[in-house]
Amino acid sequence: MKVRFELAFHALAPGVRVIAPWRNPEFYNRFKGRSDLLDYASQKGIPVTSTKSKPWSMDENLAHCSYEAGILEDPDTTPPSDMWKLTVDPLKAPDQPERFTIEFTKGIPTKLEYTDENGKPKTATDPVDLFTTANAIARCHGVGRIDIVENRFVGIQSRGCYETPGLTCLRSAHIDLEGLTLDREVKALRDQFVTFNYGRILYNGLYFSPEREFLHQSILASQENVTGKVRCQVYKGMFGVEGRSAEGSKLYDVSESSMDELGDFDPSETGGFITVQAIRLKKHGSMKKETGESM
Repeated sequence: MKVRFELAFHALAPGVRVIAPWRNPEFYNRFKGRSDLLDYASQKGIPVTSTKSKPWSMDENLAHCSYEAGILEDPDTTPPSDMWKLTVDPLKAPDQPERFTIEFTKGIPTKLEYTDENGKPKTATDPVDLFTTANAIARCHGVGRIDIVENRFVGIQSRGCYETPGLTCLRSAHIDLEGLTLDREVKALRDQFVTFNYGRILYNGLYFSPEREFLHQSILASQENVTGKVRCQVYKGMFGVEGRSAEGSKLYDVSESSMDELGDFDPSETGGFITVQAIRLKKHGSMKKETGESM
């Protein structure tokens, strides 16, 4: 986190001088760990959320809350149930699923249709309202918890627990809609090159960099046709899709996909396609046979 902040400072204010106490020997020799810091906070009357009985750190924002350090540093220790603050324990979530619909415009969620606690249909379109509504729905049903060991930018491994309720639903619905609206070759190139590198750039704190700007334009281009609706369900920690639609997309054709009618698809035309695809496989099989190797 500290690396990310400083890299952003240097990009936004190139002449800035960063004073970082955590790199000062006087600081890190006095405060050798979280316990020393908690003692200091107690002595000075500084309010903090961590305690010696619950020594993990928490970073919360609109999208999620992360937990690390303390007893979580043992990757085989189960997080205590009272650690999680954003989501209901999935085992204690409602026994009935909740359904809602998310509408996307060029890849951006623009509408969320749901039913409130009184059974009345509601719609959220303001970006913040939409996001907080998704959070509220997912939190109630325990959606969005993960517990992982990750590779830090500085070269060490670290265990972290995360709660990302609403964004889990929005991202999962978005990925599902791409299956209906995104050309397969565009998706393949995006996932093989853009997705991995964009994630790495963000994780390493290089948001304000030329490479991020370059990849960002590719993401925008990939989302031109990702417009439609996804009908969703949440239930006891799980997110599921019950249906999706995209009126403007021409990629999915019911008659071509049907097993009950031919549509514009002519099966006889596949013969040449299969023959060409099989050329190298025949050669590979023949070579294996001559050398006595099993396939």
